[in-house]
Amino acid sequence: MPMSCPDRETCAALDAADPMAAHRQRFALPAGLIYLDGNSLGPPPRAVEARVAGVIATEWARDLITSWTGAGWFELARRVGDRIAGLIGAPPDSVVVGDTISVNLFKALGAALSLRPDRPVILTDSGNFPGDLYVAQGLAALKGGVRVRVVEPEAVMEAIGEDVACVMLTEVDYRTGRLHDMAGITRRAHSLGCLTVWDLAHSAGALPVDVAGVGADFAVGCTYKYLNGGPGSPGFIFVNPSLAGARSPLTGWWGHAAPFAFDAAFTPAAGVAEFQCGTQSILAMSALDEALKAWEGVDLAALRRKSVAQCRLLAQLVEESCAAHGVTLAGPRDFDRRGSHVSFHCPEGYAVMQALIARGVVGDFRAPDMIRFGVAPLYIRHVDIFDAAAILAEVLAERAWDRPHFRARRAVT
Repeated sequence: MPMSCPDRETCAALDAADPMAAHRQRFALPAGLIYLDGNSLGPPPRAVEARVAGVIATEWARDLITSWTGAGWFELARRVGDRIAGLIGAPPDSVVVGDTISVNLFKALGAALSLRPDRPVILTDSGNFPGDLYVAQGLAALKGGVRVRVVEPEAVMEAIGEDVACVMLTEVDYRTGRLHDMAGITRRAHSLGCLTVWDLAHSAGALPVDVAGVGADFAVGCTYKYLNGGPGSPGFIFVNPSLAGARSPLTGWWGHAAPFAFDAAFTPAAGVAEFQCGTQSILAMSALDEALKAWEGVDLAALRRKSVAQCRLLAQLVEESCAAHGVTLAGPRDFDRRGSHVSFHCPEGYAVMQALIARGVVGDFRAPDMIRFGVAPLYIRHVDIFDAAAILAEVLAERAWDRPHFRARRAVT
């Protein structure tokens, strides 16, 4: 017999005993809003506003160009990279921040293909984020003779073969939350001479990652989701230091060994620094640098335990109260095999999500029929989970979603 769901008082007691509860105070969250969309855009840590204001007023407006050296702007991308390295299990000087996740993925794939010139296949899966597939397809078209092979997520291990140059996967499926076995897949790939390129967009800041420990070759990620760097904040790239021959296909002047020598010929910088391209946005980089300070003192193992517990609670509450309306869990029922968001198949899902947002519960919708809720344990409480499920049940029971303005599709879902 299934266990009954906890009541709100039990959830409040869990929050009172939560050793991570104090971290919530680091974030600027609107009063009265249950924000379960940090897997798309994280809220700002409170200290970010003052940091960006200071960069504008002092480093830019007063000190102007001298801040490239005086304020350390020129090294900022690598310093911020080291902050992220600590969250993804990477050694110092192996992560650099800048450009978008798509641009960084192009660099990683291009480098991987160059290291395996006799292998024509980029292997990926149907659960990968479409943007990643587009980058791979575009690069394959440019290279000529390279093709992208797409298999179902469960078939990845078997599909790795000696014609595969690299395995390109998103560790956490952006729709279902399914978690790939990074260690097992990387081990299998290496046994057959393949390289790995991991997308950590839904991993970094959501669960412990150990790119060095599993031997990942490349990894990319964004910083505006669980890392709370702000809309459009710069992405990052990890290059395993053991890949001495890895070369970025985008050779920009920030990746030069001596940019201010202004040589006509490109000489790559050592290590991951070569994977920089052009001048970065210092305002965005400074906001991200400050945002990442919210992770100081965070136990990632404890974060993961809380995430699993809260995701399981959300699924249990929603299925108990909403199953009669055709709402079903998407992805694995084993929550240790999931990331930190929970999606449900839901008839009229787009309109349902709009009605939820109108009642102060913010998630998002992913085609064709999924309503999706991000669980960011640094600031999400158990009572938030309980209340969100209760409001979803009300929206469905009252058919509150059945309004023309909720059905009207917007450009961003």
